[in-house]
Amino acid sequence: MVVLPVMLTRRTLFSAISSVAMGAVSAAVRIDDDIPGGNIIVDAVDGDTVSVRQDLRDTEGNWFYWAFRVQGAAGRKMTFRFPGRAPLSALGPAVSLDRGRTWQWLGADSIHQASFTYTFPARVKEVRFSVNIPYFETDLARFLDRHRGSPYLKAGVLAKSRKGRDIEMLRVGNLENPKIRAILTARHHACESLASYSLEGILAGIVKGTAGNWLRENTEFLVVPFMDKDGVEDGDQGKNRRPHDHNRDYGGESIHPSVKALRELASKWPDGRLRFAMDLHCPYISGKGNEEIYFVGSRHPEIWREVVRFSKILESVQSGPLVYRADNNLPYGEGWNTDANTKGLKSFGMWAAEQPGIRFASTIEIPYATAGGTAVTATSARAFGIDLARAIGRYLEG
Repeated sequence: MVVLPVMLTRRTLFSAISSVAMGAVSAAVRIDDDIPGGNIIVDAVDGDTVSVRQDLRDTEGNWFYWAFRVQGAAGRKMTFRFPGRAPLSALGPAVSLDRGRTWQWLGADSIHQASFTYTFPARVKEVRFSVNIPYFETDLARFLDRHRGSPYLKAGVLAKSRKGRDIEMLRVGNLENPKIRAILTARHHACESLASYSLEGILAGIVKGTAGNWLRENTEFLVVPFMDKDGVEDGDQGKNRRPHDHNRDYGGESIHPSVKALRELASKWPDGRLRFAMDLHCPYISGKGNEEIYFVGSRHPEIWREVVRFSKILESVQSGPLVYRADNNLPYGEGWNTDANTKGLKSFGMWAAEQPGIRFASTIEIPYATAGGTAVTATSARAFGIDLARAIGRYLEG
């Protein structure tokens, strides 16, 4: 029997050493969160079982996001155990064997109560785990590279984050003289990454024309892919950030740079052409009501009527693997969609509904792992984005 150290490190200088029996393996196993979006606290190691939990940082209450890297564990079978309610999706954790470029769901069979078990492939030096399939600045950069030179896409910067990062702003569609303007946003809550793949699908549908030429020839989209840019890259929860998160920052004086800049930019549009505003989110990772795609209803009856009309269009044009049903929408006053939930603060959807000329203003919730029993992956989420783009075109043209 060979006994070797397991190195547990965090960027916040947490470290510990534990002796672990590993048969004939002779290299140290390292567990850390020093990766884009990294977030983990390692509490203990007992043989092949590692006790871990998510880092809540400045989150009010509890939330579920975590992501970490394991190095030097080739050939081992290890269990990662969480305390209390397991922060795991219906398909278990997402796993990457290529340093975060691609991800696959490990599967429901990997879950046992509040833990998951993984057998590390032989000769694989590094494996990354995450509660979801991540989407970072590097993913957006690859998308922009694929469409470099398109006359229908221009990348710029909305503002600088508190930590000095560029908060990207894209202009998509007719960039010269649009008849209609629209706003698309994502990642008001940093961890809600599957929504980013659907946003990418929308953008591809516009740029390539697969959503219809009318849309890109008549509409200019202002797109902010990462409203909480620092949170996305640092691996924060983002949801319920103290003193309030980005999606509760649209009333009074905004405290977050991206929200402040977006509001200021919109206020300078003098022509009243803004007709459409959609904010892309993800709900809780699993459970009843969280594994269906749905729109969040507005307190304004005229806006809600337009959301219902758009919903019917989306039902009629969708062709991808993720199926949306209007019956799953959450009207205002039901479930969590109440004044009590906003605590007197204003969300993007509430702000957008007040803009001059606006017709459609809503949030769409795209599940993390399963939607109507179908797996949500980078590919299926992008395909749903193309369905959304097609529906937006039909809605705005009509």
